[in-house]
Amino acid sequence: MSLEKLANIIFPSVDKTPEYYIKKYPKRNLKEGAKVVRYAPSPTGFQHIGGVFAALVNERLASQSEGIFYLRIEDTDQKREVEGAIEDTIQTMHNFGMYFNEGMTGQETFKGEYGPYRQSQRAEIYKTFAKDLVAKGLAYPCFCTVEELTALREKQLAEKLTPGYYGKYAKYRNLTPEEAIAKIEAGEEYILRLKSPGNIENRVELYDLIKGHISFPENNQDIVIIKGDGLPTYHFAHAIDDSLMRTTHVIRGEEWLSSLPIHIQLFEMLGFKRPEYAHIPTIMKSDNGSKRKLSKRKDAEAAVSYYKEVGYPTVSVIEYLLNIINSTFEEWRAENPTADYHEFPVDLDKMSKSGALFDIVKLHDVSKNVICKMKADVVYDNYVAWAKEFDAEMYKLVTENEKMCKEIFNIDKDGPKPRKDYAKWDEVKEKIFYFFDELFYKEEVNQVELPKTLTLEAAKEVIKVYMNKYNVNSASQEEWFEDLKAIGLDLGYCAKRKDYKANPDQYKGMISDVAGAVRAAISHRSNTPDLYTIMNILGQDKVKERFQKFLEI
Repeated sequence: MSLEKLANIIFPSVDKTPEYYIKKYPKRNLKEGAKVVRYAPSPTGFQHIGGVFAALVNERLASQSEGIFYLRIEDTDQKREVEGAIEDTIQTMHNFGMYFNEGMTGQETFKGEYGPYRQSQRAEIYKTFAKDLVAKGLAYPCFCTVEELTALREKQLAEKLTPGYYGKYAKYRNLTPEEAIAKIEAGEEYILRLKSPGNIENRVELYDLIKGHISFPENNQDIVIIKGDGLPTYHFAHAIDDSLMRTTHVIRGEEWLSSLPIHIQLFEMLGFKRPEYAHIPTIMKSDNGSKRKLSKRKDAEAAVSYYKEVGYPTVSVIEYLLNIINSTFEEWRAENPTADYHEFPVDLDKMSKSGALFDIVKLHDVSKNVICKMKADVVYDNYVAWAKEFDAEMYKLVTENEKMCKEIFNIDKDGPKPRKDYAKWDEVKEKIFYFFDELFYKEEVNQVELPKTLTLEAAKEVIKVYMNKYNVNSASQEEWFEDLKAIGLDLGYCAKRKDYKANPDQYKGMISDVAGAVRAAISHRSNTPDLYTIMNILGQDKVKERFQKFLEI
């Protein structure tokens, strides 16, 4: 009776029982094998690429099994909450093509029958379960001050003992209910702790769906379950939420592995069946030959905002992350070049057991493959959307020249090996600037690129002759090249590499140098897409104007 009195004094306004909530949130009516998973971030900052990685694993497994993917906001540490972080989380997931079946839809709004999905709005639920634990003698009020806990830790470390609040070091563990009530009535501040039945001599055995068989010592720490502000700790809230929301699989970062003994103990003491666990590898980065965790502080690519700013299409990032999730994705993509990535079956068994290496060079290659398969109008729409936010000058030029730009983005698109010019949208300007007089004539003269074998004087000699004979409108590509070749031969350039190699002193260069001179004159670059197509897009008047300006350099 004394324990019940203590529970009622601690929680005088709690009038429900755990059974009430278990009945309120019944087992879900889903098909056999359907997974109920969650993305459960804390709103303490803006999204990290590791969060997108974790969410993608959960979303794919829920979708593949016709299950539920929900968003739960874990905001019990309210001092660290960043304004706008919840909306940023939701928007980020939507940007990456992930939509929640249930969960938070805004700062205060949610959808689904298992809510609220924000922990700060579930305080009454946690208190109900905490009250039940107190009444059963499985939890107790602890009156230790910060100073006492600090002194205890220092003493334990000095004696080379495991620091913590456990066993004989748990000062208030064996307080009688009457003694605890007296302290509470005297106004002493307290928190609630779990009365751990664990013994570190015993082992917790578990099969992790990624790591395989793992084993830990049992938890013997009397962990805090309700803090001084009345909100639960992460450990306590997670066990109750995952149970009541009927989560079947907890798929989270491997940094939570060390908390498993606490979580398993909590499920047992609360009388819940624990979910399956899968701990995904931490995203790592290669740094001077060694691996380290991808860092928000050191690495621009750690922040999700980076990919938007530089212009990686979100589908490129997703396809790259799928490469990290399952290495078989690359082979699947090669066999299914036009398939939607949603068709790829994600498999936890095939995930790396150790740190997943994030390689920005590999992302670049993946993104080039993604963009090169996009139709010209899709490239145009994506680029315009990016430029509108990040490059006002290009946005104006591209939207004012929509037809021309779609022709530009369509160069060499239709062949069996489409060009791979761009991996991200901030690379487009440098690749297409020469189509716009406003950008082309801004370039300094010394930025003109010529073939290594060609001097400026030799290039001008080619252009002087060629500009009077050039007529793009009357020539097919083959006829155009034959004209170019004829001019080159007249000027002393060689058409056959074999002949040139045998007698290089007899020639000024190769016909490729003649084409290089034309390319340099109209683009200032030594490497561009198909020259004939570029000249057609620019039009005869503009090409001749460029020739004239080139001769003035």
